[in-house]
Amino acid sequence: MAMDGSNLCKKKCVKLLEKLHLPHGLLPLLDLLEVGRNKVTGFVWLWQQSMAMIRDFKKIKKMVSYAMEDMGSAEDCRMKRMIGVKSKELLIWFLIFDMLVANPEGEKIAFKTTSRLGRAFPFFAFEEEGEE
Repeated sequence: MAMDGSNLCKKKCVKLLEKLHLPHGLLPLLDLLEVGRNKVTGFVWLWQQSMAMIRDFKKIKKMVSYAMEDMGSAEDCRMKRMIGVKSKELLIWFLIFDMLVANPEGEKIAFKTTSRLGRAFPFFAFEEEGEE
C-alpha cells in the first residue's frame, strides 16, 4: 500500500519528536507538506497545506496556533528560536520562542514567549489523542 505525502510527513514528524524526547502531539501532524531537519545545525521546519492551524489542548485549556511554515532549532528535549507558533492567554496571542522538557523526570514541558515569560505544563497534555 502506497503512503501519501501527508502520512509520510506525519511519520517523519513523529520520529523527529521521538528523537528529541518531546511529546508526539506537540507539533501539527495533519496536512503536512514537508518536514525537515538539518542534523548539523539543528534547524527544523514544517510546512502545512492550510494557512494556519489552531489546536485546542483540552487537558490544559490552551489554544495553540501554528503558521503555514513553522521553524526552529532542535536539540535533545528542546526546540528554540521558534517561528510560527503562538499560544492564547486570555484574549491575547503570544509567540512561543522556546520549549523544553522542564525537569529530569520528563514530567513537564516549559514554554517561553519572546518576552521571556513562561509556563510549564504536564508532558501528557501534549500527547496525540488516543495515545495515553
